[in-house]
Amino acid sequence: VEVFGSQVAFAALKRDGSVVTWGDPEQGGDSQAVEEQLRSGVRTIFPLRKAFAAIKKDGSVVAWGDPKFGGDSSAVQDQLKGVQRIFSMRRAFAAVTDEGCLVAWGDRSFCINSPDIQQRLEQGVMEVFVTQRAFAALKIGGSVVSWGDADGGGESSHLKDELASGVERIFSTDMAFAALQSGGRVITWGDKNWGGDSSAVKSQLESDVLEVFNTQSAFAALKADGSIVTWGDAMSGGDSSAVKDQLRGGVREVYSLRKAFAAVKEDGTVVTWGDPHYGGDSSAVRKELTFVTKVYSTDFAFSAVKEDGTIVCWGNGEWGGDDSAVRHLFP
Repeated sequence: VEVFGSQVAFAALKRDGSVVTWGDPEQGGDSQAVEEQLRSGVRTIFPLRKAFAAIKKDGSVVAWGDPKFGGDSSAVQDQLKGVQRIFSMRRAFAAVTDEGCLVAWGDRSFCINSPDIQQRLEQGVMEVFVTQRAFAALKIGGSVVSWGDADGGGESSHLKDELASGVERIFSTDMAFAALQSGGRVITWGDKNWGGDSSAVKSQLESDVLEVFNTQSAFAALKADGSIVTWGDAMSGGDSSAVKDQLRGGVREVYSLRKAFAAVKEDGTVVTWGDPHYGGDSSAVRKELTFVTKVYSTDFAFSAVKEDGTIVCWGNGEWGGDDSAVRHLFP
């Protein structure tokens, strides 16, 4: 049995391919309307906040829950054939078929209302990325198509030529996207306060970026020389000026949570920035942050594992930043 959870309901997929639901009846806990379709043949389930969508073994899709949040797919049901994957954001689903066609349903403001965008999504879609209010589809050849709320990343027409090819990966904050092209160039769009405007560091993002990381409203790019470039909301990690000298090179990996970043350097030390109350300030444990091999996080705290197996935590104490009660249990 595998269990999937929405905001207030559960759906259990049994070994025989049937589905059992419970919880708030109006938000996915009651699946009686599609009971017959869920008796067998279900391959996997995708939850939203108030709805579920199930892909069956024959590639068809069954949706239930709040119709305004993706629980009603009747308007696009004839297009939901050969579905391979489903992507979800807060109020809508987007399915990709075996022919690379993208089909979206749910909140009307996040559905595909433009004939031009619909045509561009009829084939070649490989992957779909989401913010809280928009979708971005990465197609074969590296072109990008976005839709949804303009301020949340749904409007990228002003970057049409730049996003026409060469994009390899897309990253997102809650309200903005960052596309990484071959050669390491980064292109951003969406809410400027949430990382959609990278003009202040544009020259540093023209090439050699290896990876992009994000908090809820800021981005951090790791470059080939081990340096870090940041932009977006200053309090959530978009401003790394306080530690800029430590981020000029030698960074091996970057980790993030909701409002802060942590960079592990080649020598095993750790550099943090962002909201000081939620992981951005590690000064209290700085001397302990040596020989670090890996970092884990909750939404508001970090936990670093060292070569000797010991653990060092910092951030919000109530959210995992205080390990004093269990520290004696580790080497």
